[in-house]
Amino acid sequence: MQAGTKSWKAFFFGSIDSSNFITVDKPPAALWVMAISGRLFGFSSASMLVPQVMEGVLAVGLLAASVKRWFGAGAGLLAGGVLAATPVAALMFRFNNPDALLVCLLVASAYCLVRALERASTRWMLAVGTLLGFAFLTKMMQAFLVVPGFAVVYLHAAPTSLRRRTTQLLAGGAAMILSAGWWVAIVALWPATSRPMIDGSSDNSIINLIIGYNGLGRITGSGGGGGGAGGGFSGQIGVLRLFNDLMGGQASWLLPGALVVLAVGLAWRLRAARTDRIRAALVLWGSWLLVSGLVFSLSSGVIHTYYTVALAPPVAALVAVGATLLWRRRERMTARALLAFGVLITAGWSIVLLGRTPSWEPWLIPLVALTGVLSALAWLTPRRLRHRLTRTATVLALVSCLAGPLAFSAQTVGSVHAGSVPSAGPATSAAGGPGGGGQPGGSRGAGPSASGGGAPGAGTTTSEELTTLLKKNASRYRWVAATSGSQNAASLELATGGVPVMGIGGFNNQGGDLTLAQFEAYVRAADIHYYIVAGASTGMAAGPGGGSTISAITNWVKAHYGAETVGGQTVYNLTDPLQS
Repeated sequence: MQAGTKSWKAFFFGSIDSSNFITVDKPPAALWVMAISGRLFGFSSASMLVPQVMEGVLAVGLLAASVKRWFGAGAGLLAGGVLAATPVAALMFRFNNPDALLVCLLVASAYCLVRALERASTRWMLAVGTLLGFAFLTKMMQAFLVVPGFAVVYLHAAPTSLRRRTTQLLAGGAAMILSAGWWVAIVALWPATSRPMIDGSSDNSIINLIIGYNGLGRITGSGGGGGGAGGGFSGQIGVLRLFNDLMGGQASWLLPGALVVLAVGLAWRLRAARTDRIRAALVLWGSWLLVSGLVFSLSSGVIHTYYTVALAPPVAALVAVGATLLWRRRERMTARALLAFGVLITAGWSIVLLGRTPSWEPWLIPLVALTGVLSALAWLTPRRLRHRLTRTATVLALVSCLAGPLAFSAQTVGSVHAGSVPSAGPATSAAGGPGGGGQPGGSRGAGPSASGGGAPGAGTTTSEELTTLLKKNASRYRWVAATSGSQNAASLELATGGVPVMGIGGFNNQGGDLTLAQFEAYVRAADIHYYIVAGASTGMAAGPGGGSTISAITNWVKAHYGAETVGGQTVYNLTDPLQS
């Protein structure tokens, strides 16, 4: 973001540095929003994070509006409230990552789809496609996980002829391709020698980034998106991954209830009219939940726990739809029994999640258990007592089902989060990334936030001595320094007010295609002033393995330039070679 406030070229490509050495490993739409804010109000934490908050608020409002159109104001209010209460939403709607904008755009596209389904509107279908295209420019292939379900529900349920439905669907698809493809086409056609390297790609191409690192690599674990055996940051691969110690507390609090609503609702409306709105809503939100949830659960590549924020809107919508439909039929014993069952399974799962942090707010477990049981009993009371106890049952149900996620969200909002693998809620025994570690909430280490999926540690605080050295005569050089990894470079840039630093290897120290010969050419041209060695002895993150290019460059620098220690870090002046 900071680079985008200083260079329009860095803004367009999403470069880490204003001299455009390498991009982030994601498309730049989320950075565009923050950089525009930074240009308008100056670069600061507020100008970076307020847009995230606004995107979250907009997502909550649009979800409420989407559900309200077909199921009433109460349902919309409940859907928006559940989304806002989800711990991972409380985290990501105030964090420097693309996910807030992604969720906002996906919910906005779902709202437009609801509008399109009402009157078979071509205009609204074009809006759906356009928003999904911009969602792609936010987080690439993850945005398209909703596309199959959206296409199916419109093709089946729109109130018009099959031919017109097909034509409108194709028009929406064309809008999506144009909305996503214009930036991709420009980057692909731009001469590689005059643009920044594409981080995350194996051949410095945007197509490779789309298909590999941010596409199939996330699913198969190849193409630079691998997370290692067992799924790395999100636990064991399998259909129960969303419920494990690492991911469960993020967005799964009401997931069992949402799945029950989906199954029971589809069975109930199986033989309804083709254009039935209840079934259409269930398919719309249910397909989003199932496809995204299965991809997150079964992928072998990097899947961070905070990715589950994309599941929060469909979970909230399904819970609101189910609760509203049952409330309207509350005089029937079947509906009351289903309400009681939903409260009990949600309370039971909340108790399991709270039990994973037994020393944190232990009073929550008996509260959830007691209110859940009392609510279920109230729903199941004889007919003569129902009217008197219905409101009581409702209040108890809300307390039982929402106390856990609200408490986790409050803890999340009250904690400082940094680094590239944030997690909501208090620490569990499995938190902290691969191999455990038990950091509070999974990751609250120091350093700048960065998008993407790798495992290098975040950069650390830069000393005042080193900051002063780098800022002196910085304008004479294209890059005031070079170091390994974008996160280390970002730390130095933040400390120096945005002076460009070359982050060799990108986010995971393996991105781009810089060679030793190219680095030598930069040094001969006096483009780089200093080389800063990252590693345990310096306090900077060396990253996993370091990368062969980084090792070769470091060895070459050590052989030709003298080292000095500045602020505890090893620095080489690349304008002052050793005398042979």
